[in-house]
Amino acid sequence: MQEEAFGKYTLLSRIGSGGMAEVFMARAVSIGGFEKLLAIKRLLPFCTQDQETVDLLGDEARITVRLTHPNIVQVFDFGRVEDHYYIAMEYVDGLDLKSLIRIDEDSSKAVSLDVALYVTGCVLDALDFAHTRTDSRGAKLGIIHRDVSPHNVLISRHGQVKLTDFGVARAAISSHVSRVGDIRGKFSYMPPEQVCGGEIDQRVD
Repeated sequence: MQEEAFGKYTLLSRIGSGGMAEVFMARAVSIGGFEKLLAIKRLLPFCTQDQETVDLLGDEARITVRLTHPNIVQVFDFGRVEDHYYIAMEYVDGLDLKSLIRIDEDSSKAVSLDVALYVTGCVLDALDFAHTRTDSRGAKLGIIHRDVSPHNVLISRHGQVKLTDFGVARAAISSHVSRVGDIRGKFSYMPPEQVCGGEIDQRVD
């Protein structure tokens, strides 16, 4: 794609897409030669007409901005450019765990035990931090990611492991209220309790 001006950012290339949004590598420029690479998650055009989807994106921004942790992708900005809602977040130069597993499968090798344990430990650290996060008054936020899967675990070229995509997360500060039977996430990675659409808690992660 050609570079695209997008508000105060410049979209450089598309690095991912899903049913509701697409993700771009982007650049932010300021005075004195300041320049930063980041990722822009932008809702697809047809999704901007659906208030529930816009609310989910807003919830993702509100939840993730409270999670400053080495193993969680950071959120910097949430906004709207014309009819496009977006989140600006940390750019991780690497690949997701699903792609790493696929590379190893293609080469007829399994991910080594050391790597598997390291990645699992980092994800558990991220989840423990999210699950125990409180507000300014000490009340638990009750964050549940609900979509922990290899697609949402990023691994940088330097070996950093980052949990991402709190887009269907549930928390006390969410504007979107989940109802019983409201199933969100990837079926392949859900525990039975979540698939059945009943009441869930942080153990589903």
